[in-house]
Amino acid sequence: MVSTIQDWFSASDGEIALRLLVALIIGGLIGLERSYHGRPAGFRTHALVCMSTALLMLITVYESRWFPGLSQGRIAMDPTRMAQGIMTGIGFLGAGTIMKEGLTVRGLTTAASIWTTAAIGILIGIGFYFPAFIATALTFGALSLFRWIEERVPVAFYTQLLIRFARDETMPENAIRSLLRKLGFSIANLHYRLDTQEGFFEYRMVIRTDNMENVQALSKALKELPSVIEFRLSPTRD
Repeated sequence: MVSTIQDWFSASDGEIALRLLVALIIGGLIGLERSYHGRPAGFRTHALVCMSTALLMLITVYESRWFPGLSQGRIAMDPTRMAQGIMTGIGFLGAGTIMKEGLTVRGLTTAASIWTTAAIGILIGIGFYFPAFIATALTFGALSLFRWIEERVPVAFYTQLLIRFARDETMPENAIRSLLRKLGFSIANLHYRLDTQEGFFEYRMVIRTDNMENVQALSKALKELPSVIEFRLSPTRD
């Protein structure tokens, strides 16, 4: 009986437990950063993803323990197939975090962090600690330091603009373009709509500016136009 227990719990069990624990901790640390920024896939999701991938990779690392035929050279297996299957499945999990709101797409960074966490879990599962720790440090850098850089890099702001006029008081297109140009906007595309039943004419467009404060100036200018019966400004950038 004692020898049977020793067969099940060998010296490598400590290494197995260590790998799973490290994977859980590292995944949780990456997930904390996502949770801090209010993302749905946060602390627990990343922790479980990293640990589960490490767990699955242990199947290939310790094949000889559950498949004695391998040690006798009768059967050959390809451990990389497990990694390929894991990353394919993680792709579906990451897709669940991506949401589209109008022209804005949210969750891409969280999906990428989940995929990266899975890769780190695979490295930990096979005992490749050094690249796993380096990848963890680089992941934190991309999620925190790069955010700081991204917020300070000049970017173009895109906004959906809808303006409605009474049918008989429609502002000419040239006047609309002139107003937007004066306030620092350029038009990406422009659509028209006439509703004879409700009696209004509508401009719908995507406009671009290099200064987000111009959106407030545009809102103020449109409120002061008596011919405008309704307008909507919907920024398309997070």
